[in-house]
Amino acid sequence: MSDIIKIFSERGDLAHLALLLWAAAASAGLWFSLRELAAASRRFDDFVHALELFNRRARRRGRGVLEHDDEGGAR
Repeated sequence: MSDIIKIFSERGDLAHLALLLWAAAASAGLWFSLRELAAASRRFDDFVHALELFNRRARRRGRGVLEHDDEGGAR
């Protein structure tokens, strides 16, 4: 790594080195952000799926309770 810095500094291309380092850091930040966004999207999708399953079971159970109330008369 020090050889690369030495070559750039001898040629006077420190601005190019700084630009390269900035671009690498920006790319790494973007990659990290996209990875986190994908993970959050997956977690939200899992949550929505679990909520849908819960609602489906609750509706089924609710219908069963209503049917029993109609059949059994007053409690």
